[in-house]
Amino acid sequence: MDSHLAELSAALGRAALANKRVLATAESCTGGWAAQVITHTAGSSDWFDCGFVTYSNAAKTALLDVNTVTLTRFGAVSVETAAEMAVGALAHSRADLSVAITGIAGPGGGSSSKPVGTVCFAWVVRGRPPETDIQHFVGDREAVRRAAVIHALLGLEKRA
Repeated sequence: MDSHLAELSAALGRAALANKRVLATAESCTGGWAAQVITHTAGSSDWFDCGFVTYSNAAKTALLDVNTVTLTRFGAVSVETAAEMAVGALAHSRADLSVAITGIAGPGGGSSSKPVGTVCFAWVVRGRPPETDIQHFVGDREAVRRAAVIHALLGLEKRA
């Protein structure tokens, strides 16, 4: 793990502990990378409950209660789907703060309306409505995924 990601994990841990937050992740295009960065920090079990890797639509529906209507109407890469993923992560964990990441990391799979590098995020604090964001990252698959992890974890730290 590079020093930037390690420090991000440590800073997130300090914020979560200071505010008595327990976190969960719901990931698609990042494939568990956000959870991996979080658990790099020793003692993260004090502030991290679990991570869901739901790459397929079927997994999003089965594990996170994402509505099939949402997937059909907006697609897997949408703030609507990200919001439902984040809410589902809270519903199926003991966490009180979650993040969801869903996007198109490439090199294929993009379209004119959702080009490669499009990543949708949602953060939810239990009892509050989801906050969403959409980003367009540049670079190869690894660069897009890394940028998405950093953006997601910075958003968690801000809300912790």
